[in-house]
Amino acid sequence: MRAAIIQTTSGIDPAANVHDLVQALAKAAGEGAEMAFTPEMCGMLDGKTARIREKAVTEADDPVLAAVRQAAASHGLWVHLGSLALKEEGADRLVNRGFVIDADGEIRARYDKIHLFDVDLPSGERYRESATYRAGERADMAETPWFRMGMSICYDVRFAGLYQQLTDAGATLLSVPAAFTATTGEAHWHVLLRARAIEAGVFVVAAAQTGRHEDGRSTYGHSLVIDPWGEVLLDMGTEPGVALCEIDMAQVEDVRGRVPAIRHRRRFSAPVQDR
Repeated sequence: MRAAIIQTTSGIDPAANVHDLVQALAKAAGEGAEMAFTPEMCGMLDGKTARIREKAVTEADDPVLAAVRQAAASHGLWVHLGSLALKEEGADRLVNRGFVIDADGEIRARYDKIHLFDVDLPSGERYRESATYRAGERADMAETPWFRMGMSICYDVRFAGLYQQLTDAGATLLSVPAAFTATTGEAHWHVLLRARAIEAGVFVVAAAQTGRHEDGRSTYGHSLVIDPWGEVLLDMGTEPGVALCEIDMAQVEDVRGRVPAIRHRRRFSAPVQDR
């Protein structure tokens, strides 16, 4: 299948972001893409809790989601909308939620980010996602015409247990939309994503935010497509844009035939702690 990866420098204005997204989806469809992948927080990227809470709306009212669904139906294009910041009725915090949308504009799957980025980096950067968002509680997958896709978001990539559950349940492609910091991206982005592909013999698609954003943060970019052997098929560097990549799902069976790591997984007891 032909996948389109959309790399963005999203800002704090949803109207401006959705304009860019819709144009990118049209470009992807015009170049023959069958499914498009967008980054985390592509509707509004903002680290200011008060401001994002003021602008966020519910899923039913979100203009970015509505516009992307319409674009998907108009172009006959499947879309993994990496994630949006959304309100929920009666909840004190937002959710960071991704969607898989089919070629008729219907929502096929949702996923709320499980692992929240609460870190203090050596660069002096401090992030507390849990101050704004509540963590998701379940892994999820989407059935597409080409593969069973395991859903995740950004910081999730550091938690191999999530991907083991997804691949044990039959995922053959893992999507990791992200807004990775420039600091952690330079150190860990490529190696973590290649590891996720290699350990399960799956494709990994990681659409990423890039560059300097309106809220002051810098993200790493380098949206990637990685094959089941761990080879990087696409690296978009640091410029925003749309890139296409052919994904041959027959490679999954081939690689798993050579190294059947999933079949070799075993349950085992935990180490005994000192008393």
